Parts: sequence; C-alpha cells; structure tokens
Amino acid sequence: MEQAGGAPAQKKKGESQNVYEKDVDVLIQRLSIDVSGEVQANIERLAQRLKELRDRNMLKINHSILELIVAKNLITAGYDVNLEHTLDSGLTCDVFAKKGMGTFIVEVETGYVPPSHALDPVDYIKARIASKIARYSGFCNRFALGAPPHYIMPIPRMLTKPARFRSQEEVVQVKRYCDMYYSNPPVSPDEIMHAHIHVVQVIDVDQVLIHEIEPSEYIDRSEQWYGLDSVRASPPLGSQ
Repeated sequence: MEQAGGAPAQKKKGESQNVYEKDVDVLIQRLSIDVSGEVQANIERLAQRLKELRDRNMLKINHSILELIVAKNLITAGYDVNLEHTLDSGLTCDVFAKKGMGTFIVEVETGYVPPSHALDPVDYIKARIASKIARYSGFCNRFALGAPPHYIMPIPRMLTKPARFRSQEEVVQVKRYCDMYYSNPPVSPDEIMHAHIHVVQVIDVDQVLIHEIEPSEYIDRSEQWYGLDSVRASPPLGSQ
C-alpha cells in the first residue's frame, strides 16, 4: 500500500516541476523581446536561481512570475538585481536591486491566504501588508510592494506619512494589528514608526508590464473596496 500510494505522489511532484519550468521558460521568451544580450543573460540567471529554489519546493509559479517581471524592469533601468536575497537580519526579500549607492527592495504579493485564515482573510492580509512594510523597508533606500491588478492590497495610509507626522496612537494601532498574526518575532514600534513605502507596482502578467502608482493614490482606490481609512485596532473574528 505504501508503494502504491507513494508512486503517484512522486509523479505528481515531477509533473508540477515540469510545468513550473515550462512556464518560466515561456516568460523568459516574452521578457527577452527587444532587449540586449546582457539583459537577457541576467534574466536567465535569475530564472535559473528560481528553478533551483523550486527544486527544493520553496517557490510557487505565480510568485516567481511576478518576481521575474519586476526583475526585468529593474535590470533595464540599470540596476543589479538578485531574487530571494538574504538580508543582514536573516530575512529573505523577493527582489533586491542596487544601483550606485542606492538600494531598492520590492516585495511581491499574490493575494494568497492560507486555509488557516479562511474565516478572516481581509484581516490577515492587512496585517501581512503592514508587517511587510515595517520589516523590509528599513533595509533599503526605496521600498515597493508589487501585486497583480486583480489583487487590491490594503496598505495602511499611516505608512505613507513622514515619521514626524505619525502619532503614537497610529503606531500602537498598527502594531496591535500586526501582533495578531506576526508575533514571533514581533514587529517593533520603532520599525513601524520609521517604515515607509515609496511606490506601488501593479504587475500586469498578461502584457508583461509594470505600472507604478504613488502609494496615496493607490490607497485612495483601495479604500473604495475595503471601506476603511486605516487598519482596525479591534481583534478580528476568532482572535479572542
């Protein structure tokens, strides 16, 4: 029974791997149109790194596709780019780019919600977005969130303000919210006070394009869907 049950699972994993590599290869072809040989070589280098990580079952195809489109956009803008880059803190960021003395981190979001949060998906995503900005933006000069157009990210407006215009009450609200889901290690008040998002990248996979939007403008649009001016401080469903 163990052998009969194990063989199909192994085959399924292999088939999934083949689909991942085929999708990545198709995207590379699309990203390589009208680019220099140097740019194409860099795209292929990054794609190979993702394939190697996929071999260890660390990545999903929808996330990798977004990373590669972001990477190509930055490479053509003159940045040196790495994917799944380990920062000094031990955190791994999705896209790390460097040009001269400047650094740029882009965290891509697909909108995925784990089954354990099937009853509180919006609250989970709000905490995830806030904690991403707080944890990662301190390691770069510019920080961006990237997402496909069919996923609207609930970005806290407070994190677009200069630190001197943020109140302690706003910081406490965001921290309480993050602590509901991310408490090991917790996001610190200092991280929240100095966190900042500089741009939002809307990643159009079908057209292989990126549209950059100023965060406040993006939030204006997202609030029409979420109906909230800021993150909620009260505990979500089932958290008490």
